[in-house]
Amino acid sequence: MQSASTRAFALAMGLIVATFVFIHAAPQAVSQTGAGWTTLLDSKNMGDWDRLGETNWRLEDGAVSADKKTSKSAAYLITKNSYKDFMLHIEFWASDDANSGIFFRCSDPKKINDRTCYEANIYDQRKDPSYGTGAIVRHIEIDPMPKAGGKWNTYEITVKGRDITVVLNGTKTAQLRSGLHTEGPFALQHGKGVIKFRKVAIKPL
Repeated sequence: MQSASTRAFALAMGLIVATFVFIHAAPQAVSQTGAGWTTLLDSKNMGDWDRLGETNWRLEDGAVSADKKTSKSAAYLITKNSYKDFMLHIEFWASDDANSGIFFRCSDPKKINDRTCYEANIYDQRKDPSYGTGAIVRHIEIDPMPKAGGKWNTYEITVKGRDITVVLNGTKTAQLRSGLHTEGPFALQHGKGVIKFRKVAIKPL
């Protein structure tokens, strides 16, 4: 039979190990109120964006929403500034059938797609789920694919040099080392369904 002191020591060691695993396994939430952060979109201000494609972007109930595309191609809100290394925080709500995404380091702001940019996808019903929600399209597949439809979600994207990390709702879903795209604006997409964005902030690194 174990002594009380032995059991106490074992319990203490177990707590230490569990804490170590938790700290190293779970990405930590990022505060967007500290020095260096710039708010690009919030509940009261849609911000100043370039637009590509036609949809009904509007500020509604504290978020920028779109649900009625009027052109065949997807529509985008595009930052006026270019970014190389950065931390990006975005909260989004998507309908189950939504096709959207966060495009970044886009080489051509007049031609936004997954070939001219990196794309952190928002697409629960993509026919090939390998590059669905949480993936970096054409680069990093995801399995199993998380579901974002019908709720508010958070994307935190960190880009530094060749290293790209995508965190969805506190879980790292994609990590990429690539020098294909080096700098450019980022864009919010409306391709299908209902998409809403709020609390969009960026911190250059």
